[in-house]
Amino acid sequence: MSSARRPRALLAVLPLLLAGCASQPAVAEGTVDVMASFYPLQLVAEQVGGDRVTVRSLTPPGAEPHDVELSPAQVSRIDGADLVVVLSGFQAAVDDALAQTSPAHVVDAASDTTLVPAEHEDESADEHEEHEHGALDPHFWLDPSRMPAVVDDVAATLTEIDPEGADLYAANAAALTQRFEDLDAAYAAGLQQCDVRTFVTSHEAFGYLADRYDLRQVGISGIDPEAEPSPARLAAVEQIVREQDVSTIFFESLVSPKVAETLAGDLGISSAVLDPIEGLADPDADYFSVATANLAALRMALSCS
Repeated sequence: MSSARRPRALLAVLPLLLAGCASQPAVAEGTVDVMASFYPLQLVAEQVGGDRVTVRSLTPPGAEPHDVELSPAQVSRIDGADLVVVLSGFQAAVDDALAQTSPAHVVDAASDTTLVPAEHEDESADEHEEHEHGALDPHFWLDPSRMPAVVDDVAATLTEIDPEGADLYAANAAALTQRFEDLDAAYAAGLQQCDVRTFVTSHEAFGYLADRYDLRQVGISGIDPEAEPSPARLAAVEQIVREQDVSTIFFESLVSPKVAETLAGDLGISSAVLDPIEGLADPDADYFSVATANLAALRMALSCS
């Protein structure tokens, strides 16, 4: 994010940060103290650890994880945690905090899956000059086939910390891995026969999903969800929409939909949510329910049978 936009983003997220700090659960006596940097990693730690762990997230519910800034108390909690689960290179504040602290154990999801360079569809240097070319796309969790490697690493590290829980961690890891495999199979089947294979998003978060299921992602903006597209980029996206018979422009739940909705309105097509599952806007939702809703939205937009 540019320095010009960051102050506004921080002011917007400050109440969420304060609420998140206030609502963090106390570490239950006798449990493993786990800090997770944002929601998908929190989910893995909670599901694998069960009632033998207390998991707290560094990203409050409803906050955009790219923008999170950590309080001194949160940095201190990282230092004292039994396990910290992070994705290095995704949240600068978390990377900085880890460099200043020495938690007992760290699982870095970037070590468990191969992150690929972000690809900017049909761009030229002047179209996406605000993006850092060559940056890695961090959104690996949108390909469910990549999640079991993180599950295994968390289970192994929890077993090292708490050997008495080994059987529980192994069983929970196997059950969670099966859920990811079932979701992967549902996506593969659901996106196999589609009239259109191109989808347009406000934020290029879906490269792993597109690669896994043989789709083409076209982003209005790049990896930075708050970057403003240039007029040349908007014109390029309009051309792709017309040429590929795109019926829907997707926006996400934690970032303003204004650009996507305006472009969709100008082109006379629909707009809808495609959630990058970086955090939860609905407290009753979880990774799997949001991923299932994403699949339904893609099937409708792509005219899948």
